[in-house]
Amino acid sequence: MVPPPDRPRRLNLQQRSRLAGEAAAAAAEVETALAHPADPRAAAFFDVDNTVMQGASIFHLARGLYRRKFFTTRDLVGAAYKQAYFRIAGVEDPEHVAEARNSALAFIAGHTVQELEELGEEIFDEAMAHRIWPGTRALAQMHLDQGQRVWLVTAAPIEIAGLIARRLGLTGALGTVAEHVDGVYTGRLVGDMLHGPAKAEAITALAEREGLDLALCSAYSDSANDLPMLGLVGDPCAINPDARLRAHARAHGWRIRDYRTGRKAARAGIVVGSAATGAAIAGAVVRRQVRRHHS
Repeated sequence: MVPPPDRPRRLNLQQRSRLAGEAAAAAAEVETALAHPADPRAAAFFDVDNTVMQGASIFHLARGLYRRKFFTTRDLVGAAYKQAYFRIAGVEDPEHVAEARNSALAFIAGHTVQELEELGEEIFDEAMAHRIWPGTRALAQMHLDQGQRVWLVTAAPIEIAGLIARRLGLTGALGTVAEHVDGVYTGRLVGDMLHGPAKAEAITALAEREGLDLALCSAYSDSANDLPMLGLVGDPCAINPDARLRAHARAHGWRIRDYRTGRKAARAGIVVGSAATGAAIAGAVVRRQVRRHHS
């Protein structure tokens, strides 16, 4: 059915991914850039969740914000419901696809960028810093020591992505861009979540802006969802990989590094989650906390 002339045509997935990638690249700021990189054409790109950090960053963020009464249980459960409904019926309901996509970060609507950044500092210290994988951190430092720039590429909000990059002494970050007007979040996204193909679009846009040669660059991820990103560079590496990525990496002769051992590996497999399902994960945490409170 052709939409009415006065109704904007909905963006398809590829267009949303491209828009999200371009927005992430445009929002990226160099935090600790090398004044004169040894090879300005080379860089390294690191996924965050279960690659740099154990677990999902959006999970740690949402839990920390909830504990600080940044939003209500009702807000979070509502977002969790929309995400669950989307996973079941969203493909058949275009209206709900858009609603669920925008609800992924709706819990920050009405709050200011400054609030999120200030609370993010606290949440990083209490819930994220000790979850950084030392092995991955060492790989990032290796690239820095070689005079290369190092960027995080994550579905987490760009403000949190930039914070993590600063704390780790990296060059900068690419993350999901949440729309804000006069410093206040609207609850809508610019494009889509920085996930899957959108990450590849963001890196491509950044490479054009920074004069990078992707054939000289490296990329690291734990998930097969990031194959578009890994396939862009000349040196892809699987970190703590899921089964599909491990098989792909072996078949193509890519480097594989696994820093999980025993219970850590099992726990990482349970906790793993993307920002697209972060609200649902956080909702489960809230429901468990509420049950404990009333028990």
